[in-house]
Amino acid sequence: MNSHLYLSARSLKRLRGIQHTLDQLDPRGEPLALSLPGSPTPEGNIIVFTGSFNPPTLAHLAMLKQAQQYARAHAPMRLYTAMSKQTVDKESVTRPLFLDRLELLTRLMRRFRSSGVLLFNRGLYAEQALAIRHSLPNVRAIYFLMGFDKIVQILDPRYYEDRDKALEGLFAQARLLVAPRGNDGPEALHALLERPENTRFAAYIQPLTLNNTYREISATHIRRQDQGYEQAIPREVWEFMWHTRAYMQPLRERNGCLRDYYGERVQALSRLLGTQPT
Repeated sequence: MNSHLYLSARSLKRLRGIQHTLDQLDPRGEPLALSLPGSPTPEGNIIVFTGSFNPPTLAHLAMLKQAQQYARAHAPMRLYTAMSKQTVDKESVTRPLFLDRLELLTRLMRRFRSSGVLLFNRGLYAEQALAIRHSLPNVRAIYFLMGFDKIVQILDPRYYEDRDKALEGLFAQARLLVAPRGNDGPEALHALLERPENTRFAAYIQPLTLNNTYREISATHIRRQDQGYEQAIPREVWEFMWHTRAYMQPLRERNGCLRDYYGERVQALSRLLGTQPT
């Protein structure tokens, strides 16, 4: 392995497969869902955890473990993480590459048997549910896994021209599993669903337990490398951050020159993949 660029022949092959899949997604096209190379083809009942995963944290990992327990209790059911080319309420992210985040997510999902990674060309859950129905006809039941902040967003009328119509479309296709976030636990979810405008949708939304230890973990703090950030990330993420320096500013070397280690990786990938990586 080239330790500086964190590129082995095997990882480069995976990255080529991921980039090929990314190239097939057009955010302006019809809703589309694709499995990353190496992921099992979704069928039957599935749990899908969509996020930006920038980077994956121990909170993400804890949510996935809880979802895995739910899947075992309702077997047969498979677990997937997912990312979208069109992300709602996220600023433009230039580093790490979308390609690298997907590769890192693929590594993390090896912890979970018969799991995989999906890609969407749309950001809204209702559109992602339609994408699964259109692209993966052998899927029966869809469960979206999310934190409490996401269910607040989903039920917020600001994101819709006709909220109830959009939610009727979503819940005709999928159910939601909601994990606590910060101080917002099962009681906050219950209160949210007790609001008159939300009660008709409550049957489609279930709470998922999560240890208090993980509720305050923030990917933003990790990207900034705030004090103690190493304690909030899985081993795979620490290795990626250490080798690629994806979240570090260019360093000034002894000769006075600035060196952008992650920029060198991006340039190498562009050369090796024969295209500008996403």
